[in-house]
Amino acid sequence: MYNLKTLQKKIKIDFKNEKILLRAITHKSFDAKNNYENLEFLGDRVLGLVVSKKLYELYPDEKVGSLDKKLASLVNKNRCLEVGVLLNLKDFVITGSFKSSKHKVENKIISDCCEALIGAVYLDRGFDASKNFILRLWKNLINDAETTFVDAKTLLQEYSLKNFKSLPVYKLVSNTGPRHKPNFKVGVKLKNSSYIYAIGPSKKNAEQSAASELLKKITKNELAR
Repeated sequence: MYNLKTLQKKIKIDFKNEKILLRAITHKSFDAKNNYENLEFLGDRVLGLVVSKKLYELYPDEKVGSLDKKLASLVNKNRCLEVGVLLNLKDFVITGSFKSSKHKVENKIISDCCEALIGAVYLDRGFDASKNFILRLWKNLINDAETTFVDAKTLLQEYSLKNFKSLPVYKLVSNTGPRHKPNFKVGVKLKNSSYIYAIGPSKKNAEQSAASELLKKITKNELAR
């Protein structure tokens, strides 16, 4: 009914207990009790541990501050959304509008579901399986992080000062989610731009993500000229 076999083929993992997988794709709007929130909490921690260990192995002599920035750039909501889109999770997520022909899935739900899926793999198949799952899906993102990392806020500030003699403007839009796992939505703009928004587990992380997205837009526009 819920395309669990198709999803397992998509993620290349066969579950021993499909009920765990079903829970990982169920939003609280469909089932207030048996939904993915706790699995999301678990998956977030497993993701952080796996990527942290990989960065530790790749950069044994790097300073903690730099490793922390690399980690933040790899495990934020935007990265989970990218992976979730890659897996077409929107086609599998079960929400309150699941039976409607207008069934739509918000980006935040796709991102959260990606983390829940990691938690489900960990519970059902163990740490090694979840580690391999993460490293397979995050391979290109981790490879991109091997270039010298300068945090996005610093780069955007330098660009803004050089071109407009003013600092970027950040604004906090919302702070939602449970206390143990908050979601901050932040916007950033330059003198000549509209706000670009991003979500993160902290205000600082969300600001970095928003700055990164605005830099991507600037680069794209400049290349198009």
